[in-house]
Amino acid sequence: MTEETLLDRALVRLDQAASHLQIDPDVIEKLKYPRETIKVRLLIRMDDGSRKSFLAWRCRYDDTRGPTKGGIRFHPDAAVEEVETLAFWMTFKCAVMNLPYGGGKGAVRVDPRQLSKAELERVSRSYMQAFAHVIGPDRDIPAPDVYTNAMIMGWMADEYYQLAGQVRPAVITGKPISLGGSLGRDDATARGGFYLLRHLAGELGLGSEMRVAVQGFGNAGQFIAKLLAAEGHKIVAVSDSSGAIHAPGGLDVEALIARKRAGQPVTAMANEAGVQSIAPDALLGVHCDVLVPAALEDMITKDNADAIKAKVVLELANGPVTADADAILEKKGIVVLPDILANAGGVTVSYFEWVQNRQGYYWDLEEVHQRLLKTMEREGRAVWNISRERGTSVRTAAYIHALSRLANAIEEHGTQSYFIS
Repeated sequence: MTEETLLDRALVRLDQAASHLQIDPDVIEKLKYPRETIKVRLLIRMDDGSRKSFLAWRCRYDDTRGPTKGGIRFHPDAAVEEVETLAFWMTFKCAVMNLPYGGGKGAVRVDPRQLSKAELERVSRSYMQAFAHVIGPDRDIPAPDVYTNAMIMGWMADEYYQLAGQVRPAVITGKPISLGGSLGRDDATARGGFYLLRHLAGELGLGSEMRVAVQGFGNAGQFIAKLLAAEGHKIVAVSDSSGAIHAPGGLDVEALIARKRAGQPVTAMANEAGVQSIAPDALLGVHCDVLVPAALEDMITKDNADAIKAKVVLELANGPVTADADAILEKKGIVVLPDILANAGGVTVSYFEWVQNRQGYYWDLEEVHQRLLKTMEREGRAVWNISRERGTSVRTAAYIHALSRLANAIEEHGTQSYFIS
């Protein structure tokens, strides 16, 4: 018996959504498999003069609605099934937000924390050299992901320019502002989730002072904590790879972020006024109104979902809740605002950056925020309405919303009924 893969588990969402729609079998057949996945080995000259190879991938899952779009992650546990699953999620995320993109993803199996800055640049440029024939502003557009950032995107864009013989800033998003990046891209993932949560707060039964626990205190986790704290909500627990801390009276978010940026773990604040260290898994069981998984996929499973006491789970990570855990949370009456909607602010502002690059005209921060707000509220409201009308979870409603758009585009190329009629 073949072991179920991460992509197999993700495709369960597709089947659930399809059961609510009259979908032509051609649509499901097209969306069950990635269009193309390329694997290479990057051979890098290390600082000590030795050469070392690293596995790397780029997946273009589906391009029916436009060029593929998706981040590149550097992670020691990166694997092809993870890359393909993330590209699948990106396909649906772009369709949920009605962006003219398909889904893509890339990765290098490397621990960037073990590389010098010069080695990191070599890996980044080597990745672009290997995949430049796949990547392009009208074909496949990368962006930052786990353990990659604006500077890495800048290196990759520069390498592409050298290979192409021309400057084409729309080839990559998430670049430094001075190299054609967009204002508002740094906190876009968290800000989109913040706008969604605020827009649906009444329907979700959330008050004016929420207690929030954040699992994962990287970019998205820090920004969502900062945005919510600025509105008067209490961040009562956070975790990172070092452990977790809990403060029922609320944490000093600015002080916590300052320590993280100075290279300290969140547990460095343990035993200070009202702050105690807790086991990482214990964060899920903290009394709070909103739980924000902002780490990696499969963090909430059938083994720990029952401990969750929050009213709402806001998925800023990709795939943090398994299908088995979803069923447990639904039975407990906990609403999950799913990743393909809740964390779509990142790809939405990446789209804004691509548009600005192509037109050579750049927007101010207020315009970026207003456009993101409008998009998150419009699509969030549409998904919420589908959920109420069809009696489904918000996740299934988001997939229904996305699949409707994907099906329309795929069917416009002709399906079996067209060719045999």
